[in-house]
Amino acid sequence: MWFLRIILFLVIFAFAIKNTDPVGVRFFLDTVWQAPLVIVLLASFAGGAVFAALSLFTTLFSQRREVARLKRALRVAQTSVVGPQGHQM
Repeated sequence: MWFLRIILFLVIFAFAIKNTDPVGVRFFLDTVWQAPLVIVLLASFAGGAVFAALSLFTTLFSQRREVARLKRALRVAQTSVVGPQGHQM
């Protein structure tokens, strides 16, 4: 497994070394960001990962709220079936 990790690292490292030519990224109002291609690719990947994680947070929080609601409903249902002294009603 370590051998594969080392090979993958070396391939990515070689790719980074080969792609150091500056590129221009154009934004609005004719602003241009000059950076090496590997930095632009890394920034794009990181931005996409952050955006994906943020988009999953809304789903995660809604599922947590739903689980909490279902747990409360289960507790209420269990206490209505079994009385406070443990006797079944």
